[in-house]
Amino acid sequence: MREKVTITDIAQESGVSPATVSLVLRNRPGVSEETRARVMVIAENLGYQLKPAQMVTRVHLQTIGMVVKTEPNLPARANPFYSHVIIGVEDACRRNGIDLLLSTMPVDEHNRPMGVPQMLVRGAAEALLMVGTFVDETILSITSRKAPPIVLVDAYAQSECYDAVGSDNFQAAWQAVEYLIRQGHRHIGLIGSEPDSYPSIRQRRGGYLRALREAEVAQSFIAEFNPMNESGYEATRDLLRKNPQITALFGVNDKVAIAALSAAIDSGRHVPEDISVVGYDDVDFASNAIPPLTTMHVDTVTMGRAAVQLLMNRIEYPDAARMTLTVHPMLMERQSVAKPRSARSNRTL
Repeated sequence: MREKVTITDIAQESGVSPATVSLVLRNRPGVSEETRARVMVIAENLGYQLKPAQMVTRVHLQTIGMVVKTEPNLPARANPFYSHVIIGVEDACRRNGIDLLLSTMPVDEHNRPMGVPQMLVRGAAEALLMVGTFVDETILSITSRKAPPIVLVDAYAQSECYDAVGSDNFQAAWQAVEYLIRQGHRHIGLIGSEPDSYPSIRQRRGGYLRALREAEVAQSFIAEFNPMNESGYEATRDLLRKNPQITALFGVNDKVAIAALSAAIDSGRHVPEDISVVGYDDVDFASNAIPPLTTMHVDTVTMGRAAVQLLMNRIEYPDAARMTLTVHPMLMERQSVAKPRSARSNRTL
């Protein structure tokens, strides 16, 4: 049975004093808005149960509207990435006595909205979470009638006036590729992305290129395509056929990485003996791949919880500075990566 979470536990995890945590939980002044939001997110993640009095004094938010992008033939709850964001949002709303309205929004191949949910037109929610898409002028013109607070979750807008929760895509992609380089790989392919990809994918491309430059690896190998349009199987086979020296692949997400893994095997290579593969996201099926996929784990449940906390903070302190909370992915080492054959041969000499 899990022990009761204490103020001291929250303080240690937050890097602040127990007195500061107490001020936050009792909604007292004397704490910066950034610290207040961080402490509340950590308290939620640790499972701290707010007392009814704390909920009443802190929360003046009754209804949140959550708009999640949907790709063709894939319901929002079936999306292996955003389904866990929804779980985090639902959990935070339940803990804080907030009603949640869920709506979907179809997007095109560039994540641009193709329609506007009726929830936005009717103004049914006090505050909004926009998940996985661009917040374009059409939506802004509709929501501006009542100007509800908006938090972006793995979403983007031209304006920088919104609170946001996202993944550290650039640094995590750098970490994944640097991990391959430390294993001895010098010919590493990037599977997926285009120069004008969705920002999160473009950032991962940038992390890949930065890791190569820092390691003084002169040559990059990129299979360019839109990950929303295709899995990357044929693009990977074509890349390996033209560049047989490649010994490792980094996929911009797990779906792409697993397609690349299959393409490598069908090209006559063994994974990881002949070629290593790393993905990004750590969706549920990544650990069930054959072999299980090494990938960057993104804590999407925490992203959902944090987004609710930001909305609560924005409702209570509407003039507070805009905040962006960044989730830092972690490398999950499984069986799809090994040292290249040349490195293994040198070790045995």
